[in-house]
Amino acid sequence: MTAPIYDSKGQLQQIESGLLEGEQIIAVYDAVGAGTGFIGLTTRRVIIQDKSFAGKRFAITSIPYSKVSSVSVVSNKSWAGQFFSTGTIAINVGTHTYEVEFRGSEKTQHVHNVILHYAS
Repeated sequence: MTAPIYDSKGQLQQIESGLLEGEQIIAVYDAVGAGTGFIGLTTRRVIIQDKSFAGKRFAITSIPYSKVSSVSVVSNKSWAGQFFSTGTIAINVGTHTYEVEFRGSEKTQHVHNVILHYAS
């Protein structure tokens, strides 16, 4: 497998510290917007850091690909028909939807494709 893609070495190291035996990192992308710190993709699961808790608390949520019921790319079009420079991924797990916004539509498309590949 190739070296993982990542935006922040600290985020990559945080994911590395919690890997299961035989699990490999595919990518770790920094998120923008309220609540979410980053998303990690491994060969076994999606890992989301959620910073929306009160105080200095945060959650690391692991979602096995087998629990993902759907994944969507959410985009806004401007009045001129051009896509903005950010994109959002929506991951449905049971009745809950996790939304993560990225800088750049390429990251959004990559996350979508990886999740779809492993969840199928």
